[in-house]
Amino acid sequence: FKPLNDKYGHVVGDMLLLEAANRLKNCVRETDTVARFGGDEFVVLVGELMAERADAETQSKRIAEKIRSSLAQAYSLTFARENDADTTVEHYCTASIGIALFIQHEASQDDILKWADKAMYQAKAAGRNQIKFYDERDDRGYLPLRS
Repeated sequence: FKPLNDKYGHVVGDMLLLEAANRLKNCVRETDTVARFGGDEFVVLVGELMAERADAETQSKRIAEKIRSSLAQAYSLTFARENDADTTVEHYCTASIGIALFIQHEASQDDILKWADKAMYQAKAAGRNQIKFYDERDDRGYLPLRS
């Protein structure tokens, strides 16, 4: 987002944020929640996953991949410049996605967001445009987050 904002201004950056939000909403069900967390970060809360943790991981990985793929497609942003004709900019960006699963309300909202944030930073550290799951064993130093 920063290069787009720097080159074309915040109005165009806001257009990109709106398009990204629409793509996110199109990747999940109406009953799920998409919210802008701040800056260029979004939170997606997906409810009613499969009861078994392994099945929920598979299901959430599939949704995250759909999101990652959708956000990676070209953005065509058309805007008006002062005293000039409309300008269309094609922009590409990628997403680093962190997933935190919680079963039976086993964690607080703050913990869940913290876990997803840790996993997202692991995805960024792994080269960006990645999906990583939070693993509580990582907090105890046992193993890195899994893909």
